[in-house]
Amino acid sequence: MSKPVPTYELYGENTGKKPDFWLHCETIPSRSSLHHWEIRPHRHESFFQILYIDAGSGDAIFDGESHAIIPPAVITIPARLNHGFRFSRDIDGLVITVLISHLKASPGDRSRLGEWLAAPHLTRLNLSDPDAAYVAGTLKRLGGEFANRRSGRNDLLEAYLTSALLLTARLSQQEGEGQGASDEGEQRMEKLNGLIQRHFRSHEPAAFYAEALGISPTHLNRIVRRKTGHGAHELIARKLVDEAKRELVFTLGSVQEISYRLGFTDPTYFSRFFVKQTGQTPRAWRIEERQRLGM
Repeated sequence: MSKPVPTYELYGENTGKKPDFWLHCETIPSRSSLHHWEIRPHRHESFFQILYIDAGSGDAIFDGESHAIIPPAVITIPARLNHGFRFSRDIDGLVITVLISHLKASPGDRSRLGEWLAAPHLTRLNLSDPDAAYVAGTLKRLGGEFANRRSGRNDLLEAYLTSALLLTARLSQQEGEGQGASDEGEQRMEKLNGLIQRHFRSHEPAAFYAEALGISPTHLNRIVRRKTGHGAHELIARKLVDEAKRELVFTLGSVQEISYRLGFTDPTYFSRFFVKQTGQTPRAWRIEERQRLGM
């Protein structure tokens, strides 16, 4: 009878507590050297992992299947996937562990990024490609920022993480497809997300975005549901909630101040909106999340 695959937050550590971080970064040698350069099969229940391989060699094992590691490369591993590694002694790079709730898209949702995040990938980086060079540089900057507790740290970590993941996904998908082609629905989703980013604080209805895209609200709703599994109204609401959560965790503003910054004229309405979307009041969610992250 085979032994069960252990579940960790960080490999080899069994704290028995809730996670006390949203992002953790360390060098690959710092942990793998303690285990004779072999990370045995394991899984992470609530965390997504990114490995940046800068030097050395080895193998990545996903569900028992081995893949050769040739640097420079980025390895991305979704939560709940059985995985392990065998590294050479000259391995160098970073391993970044992040709560899946802090990713730009939910792994497994119907968006292009969500589908990509749901599967493991080993993406080679051709550093003559500006995007690949940017990914390598950004992950190194993330590692440096994590190591130094300076002002703006969490916002920069979030920005570095998002840009590195989006560009890695693009490089990986282009490699798999041989081109960067996308269908009409995907192009409209890109435009819609840009419009939502610019206008979400003004609480524009779905009809506003449909008009801006030159399509009917029904057609917009159909595209959004096909790509994300949610309606257009839900997508707009999720953006507001995500921004509210970021402000509640990473700023010192009161709930009232945050509600005004997000375009709510009545803080009571903001609280009702937040409860409807999350099941908790903004204040209760902030306290619980900050305690969980050790802030």
